[in-house]
Amino acid sequence: MNFVEELRWRGMLQDIMPGTEEQLQKEQTTAYVGIDPTADSLHIGHLCGIMMLRHLQRCGHKPIALIGGATGMIGDPSGKSAERNLLTEEVLRHNQECIRKQLSKFLDFESDAPNAAELVNNYDWMKDFTFLDFAREIGKLITVNYMMAKDSVKKRFNGEYSQGMSFTEFTYQLLQGYDFVWLNEHKNCKMQMGGSDQWGNITTGIELMRKMNGNEAFALTCPLITKADGGKFGKTESGNIWLDKRYTSPYKFYQFWLNVSDQDAERYIKIFTSLPKDEIDSLISQHAEAPHLRLLQKRLAKEVTIMVHSEEDYNAAVEASNILFGNATAEALHRLDEDTFLQVFEGVPQFEVSREFLSDGIQALELLAEETKIFPSKGEARKMIQANGFSMNKEKLTDPQAYISEKALLNNKYILFQKGKKNYYLVVAK
Repeated sequence: MNFVEELRWRGMLQDIMPGTEEQLQKEQTTAYVGIDPTADSLHIGHLCGIMMLRHLQRCGHKPIALIGGATGMIGDPSGKSAERNLLTEEVLRHNQECIRKQLSKFLDFESDAPNAAELVNNYDWMKDFTFLDFAREIGKLITVNYMMAKDSVKKRFNGEYSQGMSFTEFTYQLLQGYDFVWLNEHKNCKMQMGGSDQWGNITTGIELMRKMNGNEAFALTCPLITKADGGKFGKTESGNIWLDKRYTSPYKFYQFWLNVSDQDAERYIKIFTSLPKDEIDSLISQHAEAPHLRLLQKRLAKEVTIMVHSEEDYNAAVEASNILFGNATAEALHRLDEDTFLQVFEGVPQFEVSREFLSDGIQALELLAEETKIFPSKGEARKMIQANGFSMNKEKLTDPQAYISEKALLNNKYILFQKGKKNYYLVVAK
């Protein structure tokens, strides 16, 4: 497979250094992507870079994931309006280990194949590099004029961001540039990849390599992923969409992809899955014929959820979605853990009742019309129950005189009522 062609049809190619495609066709090539270790989980903003490494390995080349332990202690000014918090080594090591586990779902680190992936941390070669040595060996090779010409620096100095830039951050592009030199000398790494906002830092590395050892170096970047409406990809009201289920549940993760627009789904399925071109083209055609079926969104959500989490998590997310939007069973409702249950029914009207009422049992009409106001009167509640239009925990409630007790509680705390097909109400026992 031709790696550059693969990126091109997927819409994942922005800038490319002359000679890069020829180098990749000539021999197995080692390339790297830098990953910022400021959290112990990646989020979907990292996914494009990770997918570049995944496609690189699928095309027979060798991927290196570089954890920016040293650079993470400083903070990359590219696209940032403020300085980063500086992290301790202990926190960085913890974050690195967590990130490695996540990357192993995308890349083959374990096999003895010549293009098995590697994980490195630039802290390992920077921690013993003294300031004087760095100033003598690296600092003298790149002029301030060259560094000032970079967009990431100019934006901070020209008032687009108001806070200026510290010397610490100004040195970032030299540190990242030296990473490329080190990887070239120690890992025969000839190419760096990243988002298009990294082009300035990447070319500094190539310039540094030219001056330090005269070796050839190559580079390519992917476009920054945005939403069709111009909004920031991967950001929701509640923040980032994380790859770790501790921060974003598989249900919420699945829902994110399921709810993207048609236009975005067509772009994202190329970028964030490994599906081949003919299959994606076929899906796009089928979707165009019946957009209401949301075939693209469903397939995108399935592929990414299984890749990041597991098939089991995907099936559970679909089942949870069906509880709200489909004809799910009472058993499916009982299987939901509390966090997912609350996420599924987020925004549903809630009523609190005393657990004492339920311990003795309370008549359905009293609970529905007096304690909770789910119905304005007992008469209306009786009428709907007798008409077979009311459910409790996904099972029809047929007797208005029935008593409801603690046995009805889901997760020992909730009762779910449903009027008709779409109106849900949550009773919370306190």
